[in-house]
Amino acid sequence: MKAIVFNEVLQLSLDEPRPIPPRGEALVRVLMAGICNTDIEITRGYMGYRGILGHEFTGIVEEINDNNQSLLGKRVVGEINCACNRDDCEYCRQHLGRHCQNRTTLGIFNRNGCMAEYLTLPIVNLLEVPASVSNEIATLTEPLAAGFEILEQIRLLPGKEVLIVGDGKLGLLINHALSTTAARITHVGKHADKLKIAENNGSETYLLHQMPPKLYDIVVEATGSMTGFQFSISHTKPRGTVVLKSTIAADQKIDLAPVVVNEISIIGSRCGLFKPALDYLKTGVDLSPIIQAVYPIDQGMEAFEAARTKGTMKVIIRFS
Repeated sequence: MKAIVFNEVLQLSLDEPRPIPPRGEALVRVLMAGICNTDIEITRGYMGYRGILGHEFTGIVEEINDNNQSLLGKRVVGEINCACNRDDCEYCRQHLGRHCQNRTTLGIFNRNGCMAEYLTLPIVNLLEVPASVSNEIATLTEPLAAGFEILEQIRLLPGKEVLIVGDGKLGLLINHALSTTAARITHVGKHADKLKIAENNGSETYLLHQMPPKLYDIVVEATGSMTGFQFSISHTKPRGTVVLKSTIAADQKIDLAPVVVNEISIIGSRCGLFKPALDYLKTGVDLSPIIQAVYPIDQGMEAFEAARTKGTMKVIIRFS
């Protein structure tokens, strides 16, 4: 099968073996796969991963190695962390499989990803896509769920002032997730056209160079840069919270003195549960402005080059 593979170099492989689903897993024919900043960071050394890339997808279940056949033929998305589900696992017992110490992670750690014509995932990881949601929009479920994860970690009370830093695709999806609360959201970035998307979603917006010296209860960092992290700290109230969404595979110096002096809490925030994201997509919200281009798999390398271009929104690879 065709697949995008990273083994020291990034390449479009034409002869990857089609996977066989082990017991409890399903074989999924991939329809579309999104390129994430994490995929790009992997090609720069993040996690030391080698293999088929990708963790954002929409596909159709073609085979199930289990007695439960209810998802056979269904269009699905899949949560990316595959837990051990053992009774003696501290995290699995708490339904926190995404932190299971024995987990594999689709396209990131010890499990081939979704930038291939076929993938396998545990049945428990798969969720059916509502009929009203297109393949392209469904492919945004994983990063949108990462935005909703913030609401699992922090209680956003009415009137709380939130600043989202970064107007890229993740930042804008976070905006959509947090807009489901009664918090007051401000969004700052470098691109007026992208900030318009946040503005249309009810947020106050500022270009970076016009940002006033205001402090916020909660600041969400989604720039993918160390300067964005420093900016976030500088706009957080004493005893406020910085939510760190970026994965930055760079060894850079950082001044943490303001964190100590102002007693700022820093919360790492990664993957989220898919159901809140799918429920939001079912409302008919239009996320199409976040998708910049769709490339056929035969142009997979061109798709990656486009995704690497600074300022690019979501790039999706179409398999069928």
